[in-house]
Amino acid sequence: MSTPEIGSLTPQALEQALISLGQPAYRAAQVFSWIHEKRAQRFAEMTNLPAPLRRELEGRFSLSPVQVESKRESELDGTVKYLFSLPDGECVEAVLMRYRHGDSLCISTQAGCRMGCTFCASSTLGFSRSLTPWEMLSEVYEAERDSGRKVGSLVLMGIGEPLDNLENVLAFLALLSHPKGKNLSLRHVTLSTCGLADKIEELAEKKLQLTLSVSLHAPDDALRGRTMPVNRAYPIPRLMQACRFYEERTGRRVSFEYALIAGVNDSLEQANALAALLKGTLCHVNLIPVNEVEETGYRHSGREQVFRFQRALEGQGIPVTVRRTLGADIEAACGQLRKSRLQAAQSSPGG
Repeated sequence: MSTPEIGSLTPQALEQALISLGQPAYRAAQVFSWIHEKRAQRFAEMTNLPAPLRRELEGRFSLSPVQVESKRESELDGTVKYLFSLPDGECVEAVLMRYRHGDSLCISTQAGCRMGCTFCASSTLGFSRSLTPWEMLSEVYEAERDSGRKVGSLVLMGIGEPLDNLENVLAFLALLSHPKGKNLSLRHVTLSTCGLADKIEELAEKKLQLTLSVSLHAPDDALRGRTMPVNRAYPIPRLMQACRFYEERTGRRVSFEYALIAGVNDSLEQANALAALLKGTLCHVNLIPVNEVEETGYRHSGREQVFRFQRALEGQGIPVTVRRTLGADIEAACGQLRKSRLQAAQSSPGG
């Protein structure tokens, strides 16, 4: 049995754990502060705790942040792409991006992904496991520590499907936004999903003020089913029902991600079909040049075709932006570093 992660505990759970060890309740606030405010990486650093308690905590709990295994820094725009190693040997990616309004971090929620989207590098090597609340949180802490930059907004859009790990993601969000921790408003958090409709509705009931971003990538079931296996379980009418439910429950608009693939989903007819699908909803469309993953053969649409697609949506009243490409010189799209690392391990002697 693995040792419980103390960094995943809420203040209430931490208080109960310390009381069970015969400690006064106020010790929980001290330990929580060391982990989430002072960012201690070892129990020995918690110097206002009695030495016997530090030793007992070390024996009963783990405090193992992710570690920077490698990183790439863009000379173009300050983007930093991290490959983080986890205590069990797994690895995940995160990308730190610089915008005019501040720095944003894209983190992973799983080691690998089982959704199988054909245009995504994260799916090519399958699924290993979900990340714990502490592992997700320490991606944030380690990126800030290593870069010296403050993360002002967060995107759950790295490796993995956040709603496939919903319980741990909700616990992570509670810790992330805690006043005695990172204290990041959930209005500065975006959660990206490939469209698990029932989980979208479960999230909606929490009435969190985060931004829901849905990877749509096609205006009809026939095309979406070819590129996104999740569409077989949750076809577009069911997905849109869940999105409207999210809008009603939270009062927040839903962002729809649409990766433009040359000759696949970028025609004006498809733009018109997308506009018809979204008309009347509180929405926003984010057009993305598809990542050119070698195994898929997909190529992103040319600039003029992207603009034509954009203008067709805007002409029918659909708010739309084209995502700015960051870190182009370091392959900042998630999945590539992990893929290279795992392939190298598999090809090495004894791998």
